[in-house]
Amino acid sequence: MNDPRFASIDAFAEQNRDAILRDITRLVAVPSVEGEPAPGAPFGTGPRAALDKALEIAAELGLDTHNAEGYIGWAETGPIAEEQKYLATITHCDVVPEGNGWDADPYTVRVRDGWLLGRGVADDKGPAILTLYALKYLKDNGVQLKYPVRALLGVNEETRMEDVDYYAEHYEQPAFCFTPDAEFPVCNGEKGGFNGEIVSPVLNGVIRDFAGGVAHNAVPDRASCVVAVPAARLKEGTGLTFTEENGLTTIHAVGKSGHAATPEGTVNAISLIVNCLLDSGVCNETETAYLQVLAKLHASTDGSALGIAADDGLFTPLTIIGGTIEYKDGCLRQTFDCRYPTNTDADKLTAAMQAACGTAAKLENTTSRVPFYIDADSPAIQTLISTYNEVTGENQKPFTMGGGTYARHFPYAVSFGPEHADMVLPEFAGPMHGANEGAEFEKLIEALKIYILALLRLQEIEL
Repeated sequence: MNDPRFASIDAFAEQNRDAILRDITRLVAVPSVEGEPAPGAPFGTGPRAALDKALEIAAELGLDTHNAEGYIGWAETGPIAEEQKYLATITHCDVVPEGNGWDADPYTVRVRDGWLLGRGVADDKGPAILTLYALKYLKDNGVQLKYPVRALLGVNEETRMEDVDYYAEHYEQPAFCFTPDAEFPVCNGEKGGFNGEIVSPVLNGVIRDFAGGVAHNAVPDRASCVVAVPAARLKEGTGLTFTEENGLTTIHAVGKSGHAATPEGTVNAISLIVNCLLDSGVCNETETAYLQVLAKLHASTDGSALGIAADDGLFTPLTIIGGTIEYKDGCLRQTFDCRYPTNTDADKLTAAMQAACGTAAKLENTTSRVPFYIDADSPAIQTLISTYNEVTGENQKPFTMGGGTYARHFPYAVSFGPEHADMVLPEFAGPMHGANEGAEFEKLIEALKIYILALLRLQEIEL
């Protein structure tokens, strides 16, 4: 590493290892799944409590803090004058629901073989603490900043990202922003998104209840369905168990969870039950027709069975997963999460999925977002990629992805680590949005060093 500033950065990171672990543990300990709005807590009391904790930690680190009516907060190296250009990082303190399959309390950080385990250690509370320590380095070392730095702390990233919409409406946008909420080296493009529900007619058949999943953007690893059918009439299968009581049978399914943006290798528990019911031939005509639509959704994560497969050569191919299912007012409601490249759009997806539904189901509550892309040769992105390569000794290039981050909500922004595409999870750790969510502590410390040096180097370019 040739940059003379790196020795100081390296020493700072090593001196603060224990404090960083302590503060990640403190932030993870605050459950922060979106809840009902409350005064000063537009996304629920959990996200607000996590924001308060993050700002408390920031103040302890000597940073200036601000809470914007509970919608979003930030820490900064010092006051930012009106119309002054500034840099920003943005992370989030909200998390997806804990779900099932954990080996221990999701909100108590465990350290095992150098890995942190807990909901949010990777997505995105661990990285949030890293950004606060990056600002602490700048302030403690009296760095003269051409562009002041603000560490934004969101609380609505996992659902609607209304926190950054509020910020854009009320505050000046940063000249450049990066979000540590994806993978290294630098992600300069994100797929479009298409979400909604596939809803059945009133069924009046053998299905009495159906529940599964914890979030629309996570592949569910647990699902259950109650049917008025003897267990002996149901076809057995991998991941399925049956319990029978009072003339009703509950089908329990166990799959393998994962993030909707990277569903390869997952097993959707809802699909296990859908296939069981269809293979068993126990449902009435209306139920069967609807389940056949769901079978198309779950048949593959590339959307081919629905007629929506797409690949533009710039992004990875389209993905789609079924996230949650519920039985309400006699109808089944299956949510879906689709990430699509540039050679399709929401209108095409809607038309194809409506055709796949036919008269057996209907689409409701659809929302969409278009793909975004920032030129990889732009100065800020080149600054980030060169910093990453110099610190790690690698020779990587920017990439695009299916995940959706805050970056698309800013005029000039990218996602920047701290995950690694080639990271191999140990058997005891899970991915973002999965059970036993894990983050390798040494990689988090390395990411901190990269972030500090990148913020210093961004001071040297014109924005």
